[in-house]
Amino acid sequence: QVQLVESGGGLVQTGGSLRLSCAASGQTFSSYSMGWFRQAPGKEREFVAAIGWSGGTAYEDSMRGRFTVSRDTAKNTVYLQMNSLKPEDTAVYYCAARRAGIVMRWLDYDYWGQGTQVTVSS
Repeated sequence: QVQLVESGGGLVQTGGSLRLSCAASGQTFSSYSMGWFRQAPGKEREFVAAIGWSGGTAYEDSMRGRFTVSRDTAKNTVYLQMNSLKPEDTAVYYCAARRAGIVMRWLDYDYWGQGTQVTVSS
């Protein structure tokens, strides 16, 4: 079992930045791939970024260059640095874990946090 707790969401103006954190506990964190997803009201959950156990990363195309995913294995924490935020980035952001390589489909992740709200005002 892996427990995930996100934090760092909030209200920010267009062009601003936020850093989300996802603290993991339970099983060996370093052996899991970690993903970030988001879901806006009335929309499907979508992939944002992911980082593998070896540090490899993947990004959804529209977020590449604006968002950066990283992990601190010593702290059992994954981060999502979000820059140049836009109103369309408004959503609940979730982190997720899976005991295998990076994938972009949310159904393939086994453990989920409760989510943190990000609101970008225009």
